[in-house]
Amino acid sequence: MNTSKAHRIALLFNANKSFDREVISGIAAYLGSTRAAWDLFLEEDFRLRLAGIENWQGDGIIADFDDPAVAAALSRCSVPVVAVGGSYSDEAEYPRGLPYVATDNFKLIKLARDHLIDVGLHRFAMFSLPKAKENRWAQERENAFRTLMEADKMEAPIFRGCETSASAWDESVEGQIAWLRSLPKPVGIIAVTDARARQLLQACIIAGIAVPEQVALIGIDNDPLVRMLTRIPLSSVIQGAQEMGRTAAHLLDQMLHGVRLSNTRILMPPAGINVFASSQHQAVRHPHVARARHFIRQYACQGIKTHQVAEYVGVSRSSLEAYFRQELGCSVHDVILQFKLDAAKAGLECGERSIADVALGCGFTSTQYMHLVFKRELGCTPRAYRDRALALETE
Repeated sequence: MNTSKAHRIALLFNANKSFDREVISGIAAYLGSTRAAWDLFLEEDFRLRLAGIENWQGDGIIADFDDPAVAAALSRCSVPVVAVGGSYSDEAEYPRGLPYVATDNFKLIKLARDHLIDVGLHRFAMFSLPKAKENRWAQERENAFRTLMEADKMEAPIFRGCETSASAWDESVEGQIAWLRSLPKPVGIIAVTDARARQLLQACIIAGIAVPEQVALIGIDNDPLVRMLTRIPLSSVIQGAQEMGRTAAHLLDQMLHGVRLSNTRILMPPAGINVFASSQHQAVRHPHVARARHFIRQYACQGIKTHQVAEYVGVSRSSLEAYFRQELGCSVHDVILQFKLDAAKAGLECGERSIADVALGCGFTSTQYMHLVFKRELGCTPRAYRDRALALETE
């Protein structure tokens, strides 16, 4: 048993951000797997208390240095500090004299673009954030996108739009729709975060732009909350933020025991991609099939039937079935069921909803029917699928 005095550690992160929450989760995982005894100071509104943070009477700090106000406030700090943030192409952007754990922005964008290439797309664009000091990481992702596109001698269309606010919502959506309509189709779009991808997905639905037939979308963060808020499940690059948190905690633990780590820099590659319907582009020649799939993606989880899809498209049920067999080699019901299955998988991976709630929310007539579909299609029960997904997240 460790009887030494616990260290007082401040975590300066914004718990409203998915990335920051994942880093905090990684720090917690490190503490749970070691004998480190830390008393953690964490407040969601920490920026209100940044003044005087350099005089804090604790033992160490792990902080999100993507926020320039945090970096400035800690520049005069006397206790050990580990910085966490994004990678930069310009060496001068990194904090001096501090160990720094960074998400590799170039590899995040390359992985997203490679995925869009793999599904057969040849045109690409990016949806970013307005230029600001707080968004330096987004501008780095823009730079990575430009570099990759220039290497292939391709245009690199980037749209920043405006910040999210209730007063400017209509104007923001109109701007997104105008940009989407200006792009040659089909096109693969990388959004700098899942939140931005969700906004663009909504704009596509409002404008009647088929996702992913005309616009294939992929975000960054693998945020389960965002997946729950989209009609069409969103593909996303997994940043590896939990591993960043574990690494940052390990570095601080070493510093607390006298190890000197100034200017140590660790770049964390992405952990992979969670692929869902928003980026699963598949060229479809027949317009009735394309229109039907667009309708199915939006309403499959509401329990629609084949005859309702046919009514929406404006053809007979038998004709639509024939088109589907010819184009996709499966029935309309098969496509509806596959979409419901994908939505259920996304819901189970969140780990916050009961299996019964997931079944109901994804349009299955009963939990038993969803159980049957999972066993038949995936060879496991919904509970086993959820347990395996959550276990992978904590590894």
